[in-house]
Amino acid sequence: MLPAPRGALTPNRPLAELTWLRVGGPADWLFQPADEQDLAEFLAALDPAVPVFPMGVGSNLIVRDGGIRGVVIRLGRGFNGIEIAGETVTAGAAALDAHVARKAAEAGRDLTFLRTIPGSIGGAVRMNAGCYGSYVADHLLSVRIVTRRGEIAELPAADLRLAYRHSEIPEGAVVIQATFRASAGEPAELVAKMDDQLARRDASQPTRDRSAGSTFRNPAGYSSTGRADDSHALKAWSLIDAAGLRGHRLGGAQMSEKHPNFLLNADGATAAELEALGELVRARVRQSSGHDLQWEVIRIGEP
Repeated sequence: MLPAPRGALTPNRPLAELTWLRVGGPADWLFQPADEQDLAEFLAALDPAVPVFPMGVGSNLIVRDGGIRGVVIRLGRGFNGIEIAGETVTAGAAALDAHVARKAAEAGRDLTFLRTIPGSIGGAVRMNAGCYGSYVADHLLSVRIVTRRGEIAELPAADLRLAYRHSEIPEGAVVIQATFRASAGEPAELVAKMDDQLARRDASQPTRDRSAGSTFRNPAGYSSTGRADDSHALKAWSLIDAAGLRGHRLGGAQMSEKHPNFLLNADGATAAELEALGELVRARVRQSSGHDLQWEVIRIGEP
């Protein structure tokens, strides 16, 4: 028996349509809380043995074909507000990264690095998302979370130990809000900067294909900076290309021809095909270069 929340609690909920790759089996339960108090009360009453998985908009996620045992928590309208006060921007975890960047720019605040990052603020914090040399860690002041025990807490950014594609959020906790420090800028200049970033992204990445963004972390330990002196020697895409896997297919899964570090659902792929192609890429790159690529895309659930 699960607690009875005010929000929506749906049993045996298919998840494929909620992920950008459009794959994956059902969750035992999908919980969409009405507000933070609803979430806190639900987690406080939930059997500690029941696992929970906070899910954003599914932009960086492979849900395996057997689905997820436990409760998937997906934040919605009650968690997508954006408030700007002086140099601080506070955004709900469900707010889209791109929307936060645009709203900040309108107010003359620079969070432009978020504009080209797919997904929502909760996921951006969890992954310390970044591009063009800027990361969440460079701007984050604090986060608001609901712990697995149902306690609401504020954590300073330093407690998260943010590193390249890494954070140390307490196990089972759900990020519900994040506060950033954003430097001042002229709105028109910030919009022009974001337009330039979008054009550069569209020119180099398969933005019109069904993908989950970058598949593997760069062994170099940082994202592309976009600068002319940026080295590609230890970028995942370069190692995959050198291994001869640009455009490689396995069933309905494919490594992009345009950017070989993007794993695509090209033709009705299953989660198993996507993950198998990723593991094939890892094995070939390890064989050809000695580098052990680490997944950036989160994989969860039962085969």
